[in-house]
Amino acid sequence: MKTVTIAGVGLIGGSFALALRKAGFDGKILGVSSPATLRAALDLSVIDDAPPLEEAFAAADLVYLAQPISRILESLRTIDPFLRPGTLVTDAGSTKSAIVRQASQTIRNGTFLGGHPMAGKAARGAAQADPDLFQARTYFLTPSASKEMEQSTVVTFVEWIRRIGANPVTITPEAHDHLVAFTSHLPQLASTALAGTLAQKLDADQARQGAGPGLHDTTRLALSSYEIWADILTTNGPSIAQALDLYIDRLHLLREHLKESNLKADFEFAENFTKQLRKPDF
Repeated sequence: MKTVTIAGVGLIGGSFALALRKAGFDGKILGVSSPATLRAALDLSVIDDAPPLEEAFAAADLVYLAQPISRILESLRTIDPFLRPGTLVTDAGSTKSAIVRQASQTIRNGTFLGGHPMAGKAARGAAQADPDLFQARTYFLTPSASKEMEQSTVVTFVEWIRRIGANPVTITPEAHDHLVAFTSHLPQLASTALAGTLAQKLDADQARQGAGPGLHDTTRLALSSYEIWADILTTNGPSIAQALDLYIDRLHLLREHLKESNLKADFEFAENFTKQLRKPDF
């Protein structure tokens, strides 16, 4: 792997570039993004060059799509004519089924492997890029068929994932989307709903006076921009709806137990799971 082209040189794409460098990659890293993002990425030495889109894709051994999901889908519809045979195309999108399905229809010159690093920050942009962002984080890989993991370009890419400190986990696109609906998308909507509930009843000054660390912790995700989440919600609607239904059922159960002053078992059940969740080797 001598040349990597990153489409979307923001937080994730920029961090991937810096992580590769830190892990010993000595080839070229090219960027494809908006003019302002490319200027920032070049000024910060996140990428080496920003040639025209067609040249950047044609030069790549690895194409890394770190754009919003809708842009990833658009890229997958258009980039194949520019790819050299055997180029590996991967992505960092937060949902996988729609992306893998699109790639299977349009990527012919290259090979596609879906990916999703479970890493991020509240802030975005190349200036926030961090070479250690992927350290000890799960990095999901979602091949359309298990035999794809045996291809030499994929084997090399997985080796680099390990070298940047991430833990590669192979999973089907459908299983991935079901899992993250509960572990990522539901927490976001729960936080959004909590903040919205408070806003219905209290003004910000009242809430601030009564807020402790717990409220700040549980509403942190409500700071997320809808622009970031719109594509996720659109492309994983059924699994998210299932997660919401179960969460609503749990809230109804808590309300019934509150009437009976009988919440001890609910607290213990949640406490035991949360202790397991926080184990260092989980």
